[in-house]
Amino acid sequence: MRQSLPRVPKDRIAVLIGAKGGTVKALAKAAGANFLAIDSETGDVEVEWGEPGTYDPVKALKMPDVIKAIGRGMAPKTALTLFEDDCYFEMVDLRDHVGKRGKQLQRIRSRIIGSQGKIRQRIEGLTSTSITIYKSTVVIIGPEEGLALARQGVDMIAGGSEHGSVLSFLERTTRKNRLERRSLETIEIREEEVIESTGFENLVPGLDQVRERRHRRFRASQVDPEDEEAVEAMMDLAEDEAVSWEEE
Repeated sequence: MRQSLPRVPKDRIAVLIGAKGGTVKALAKAAGANFLAIDSETGDVEVEWGEPGTYDPVKALKMPDVIKAIGRGMAPKTALTLFEDDCYFEMVDLRDHVGKRGKQLQRIRSRIIGSQGKIRQRIEGLTSTSITIYKSTVVIIGPEEGLALARQGVDMIAGGSEHGSVLSFLERTTRKNRLERRSLETIEIREEEVIESTGFENLVPGLDQVRERRHRRFRASQVDPEDEEAVEAMMDLAEDEAVSWEEE
C-alpha cells in the first residue's frame, strides 16, 4: 500500500534524503515501512507499506508528522522520536498572529529564539520538548502535557507577552504539575490508629491528654514535607496545647 506524505520544501529535500540515502533508510526502518520514495525536484514524498499486520498502524499515522517536522526544520534524529508512544507533534503558524508581514514575522521569530537561543532553550527545558523555528512556523515535539504548555508559551510570546512573564508562568505551571504527579504517586491511605483504653489513665489525672498529644506528634511525623497544607495543619497548636518560655 502506498501512502502520500506532506511535500517537503526544496531546501529540506537533501536533509530528508541524508548522506547516501542514510536518513530516508533510517526513517523507513524505524516506521517498519518497505521504503520511502522522494522526488528530488518537487519534494513529493510517498511511503510503501507492506501487508496489513506487517507494520504498526500507529507509526503509519505518525509518519506524516515525522515528514512534516523534518520539512519544517526539525533534525531527523529528533523527528524520529515521534514514533515513540508518548511523543506528539504540534505546529504553530506565526502568520495567525501577525499575518504575512515579513518584518513582524522576523521580530516574533527573534523573540521566541531569544539572545543566543536562550529563550527557546529555556522553554524546551521547562516543558521537556524540542522546538524548531522555520520561516513562518514553529514545530514542537514532546510529551502531551509539555507540548500543550510549550504551545501556550509560544503563543504568549507571539502575542506580545514579556519573556519574564512567560517563563514565570511556565515555571509555576511546571512546578504545580510536578507536585500533583508526585502527590498522586505517593498518596497512601492510612487507617487511624485506635488507642485502646486500659482504664489506667482514669487513675492518673491528665494522662489521657498526654497520650493524645503524643499520638498527634506521631501522626505529624508522617506528614509529607512537600504537602504545604498538611504541614500548615501540623504546625497549628491543638486547643489543649500551648507554647511557654521558662528559664532553666
